[in-house]
Amino acid sequence: MHSAFMYHQYLLKRQVLALTGKFRIYNPAGELVLFSEQKMFRLKEDIRVYADEAKMQEVLQIKARQIIDFSAAYDVMDVTEGIKVGTLRRRGWKSILRDEWEVLDASEQVIGLLFEDNASLALLRRFLLGSLLPQNYDLTIGEQRVADLRQRFNLFSYQLDLDFSMDTSRQFDRRLGIAAGILLAAVEGKQSN
Repeated sequence: MHSAFMYHQYLLKRQVLALTGKFRIYNPAGELVLFSEQKMFRLKEDIRVYADEAKMQEVLQIKARQIIDFSAAYDVMDVTEGIKVGTLRRRGWKSILRDEWEVLDASEQVIGLLFEDNASLALLRRFLLGSLLPQNYDLTIGEQRVADLRQRFNLFSYQLDLDFSMDTSRQFDRRLGIAAGILLAAVEGKQSN
């Protein structure tokens, strides 16, 4: 596994004022460890994640299975190892009022949930305050919370803290967690445009 996936905490920043979604992921020391850029005019989402901004080494691939993303499933592949890590599947009707995603392992078994932590705040966000109210997501495996994805309040850029520090036994694959963060930033980017 690539060394970029060894940290307990990351900061994801989505570049504003770019024609395509550009995502930079930093380690706790503030060093860039991953870079991603969405391709323009794609019917099916195909996000590539690289070890650096020069895009010399591809490490992850996040591919939508279908064109319409109401209940889209996104397969996450580790390109360096040539394996499927798992799948993130949006729960269509449940995500209308409050974002909810299923986390599946490589053999398509549901192992966890990624969801907005507060239904009342989710409703306020959707119908009244929009991006003025930052999002916060919890990721659980079974009943155990293994990650917190918390958007920082910033009027000029999208920033998301990815915190896996509560997962001391490392039962959750950081590659799936980082893919989830990128997908949340990409979805938020489409909704705010």
